[in-house]
Amino acid sequence: MQKRIIRILVLTGGAMLFTLGLQAQTIVGQWQLVNQTSCLEGEMPMTTTDTEDLVADMKSMSGTGAAPQIVRFKDNNTGEESTKIISHKKSYNPKAFLYKYSNEALYILDKRSQTIVESFIIEKLSADSLIITNSSRACETKLFVRLK
Repeated sequence: MQKRIIRILVLTGGAMLFTLGLQAQTIVGQWQLVNQTSCLEGEMPMTTTDTEDLVADMKSMSGTGAAPQIVRFKDNNTGEESTKIISHKKSYNPKAFLYKYSNEALYILDKRSQTIVESFIIEKLSADSLIITNSSRACETKLFVRLK
């Protein structure tokens, strides 16, 4: 009788783990950048309109115009960017990159040596949103929404 109960518990636990595994979020897919913060915003006091105008001017020059900024993570650990969103290193194809993903971090890799050139902490990953923070500059955060 005890063996039968243990067998049932093991099977039930395995089924629960399998179900949870199916529900795990993945970074693979297309993501659109909807908001980002920079270190400049956090350090500059927003008390005068001159400072606010300066920050607005700098944001407008940063290339975050009307075109949607989209990044696509593929199954084979490669990715593509519509503009420079994540990978800022110069390369042969500036809009393509290699990446490594773990549940806690996203690493951008050099194409030739496959060493880490940039790393991000994954603050949140859900079915419809992704929030990453630059691991070397905690004041740089990017918010993405998943495109269907």
